[in-house]
Amino acid sequence: MLPFPAIDPVAFSVGPVAVHWYGLAYLVGIAAGWLILARRAGPSSVLADADQVGDLVFYAALGAVLGGRLGYVLFYNPMEYLREPAALLAVWRGGMSFHGGVIGFILALGLFARRRGRAFLDLTDFVLPVVPIGLFFGRVANFINQELWGAASNLPWAVLFTDPAAGGIARHPSQLYEAALEGVVLWLILHLLWARGAPRGRISGAFLLGYGVFRSAVELLREPDAHIGFLLGDWLTMGQLLSAPMILVGAALIWSARSQPRGKGTASHADLP
Repeated sequence: MLPFPAIDPVAFSVGPVAVHWYGLAYLVGIAAGWLILARRAGPSSVLADADQVGDLVFYAALGAVLGGRLGYVLFYNPMEYLREPAALLAVWRGGMSFHGGVIGFILALGLFARRRGRAFLDLTDFVLPVVPIGLFFGRVANFINQELWGAASNLPWAVLFTDPAAGGIARHPSQLYEAALEGVVLWLILHLLWARGAPRGRISGAFLLGYGVFRSAVELLREPDAHIGFLLGDWLTMGQLLSAPMILVGAALIWSARSQPRGKGTASHADLP
């Protein structure tokens, strides 16, 4: 087994203000996505310039963060936040639901599409290929925070987390599994589809299907939330339950994209280097 590296959850402090790796993960993910999308904007794209991309990123980031926080409260721990409503603002402790973030993201992009007169699936095809960047850094931050660890394991790369709640046993570093699958592998899949000029909706479908499958697979090796446990027998977790609609909707979008033209959220020959 591997000892947990001595990483302080606080990246640095400025006077009384402590900046956590968890918060930096969000900032880096948003900034990196912003820069990439700004380079992809242009006359043949769904957004014409960097200013429009900035507006889109603002909508998407705000929707994802608010939805992620509210989703965690509703899906995973509603009673705790009813007892202590002020804890809703303590995002540096963790407590973000990706599935809630997806709902907030969809609502925010739907509002943006309506106000700007854009096709919704063109926008999602445009922005979703950069989302795995944020997922990668977010999962690494989960590892640093010693949260969402895996089940007990005797594999050579199992990690002995120092948090007493981990029980003093070696566990799967499931946060890093998710960083690899939801971050690196999913990014490669979506980028390949974008570069090939996928039909409208296929990138969005691949994101939903890919994330749902990867998340459900890693949940098999991840310790379920202690206050929730398994929902059915000893295998169905809340994460798997919430991922099931993503898999179904993603598969439907991929299927329906067969008859769609190339979306403006994907690359044209002029966009490629």
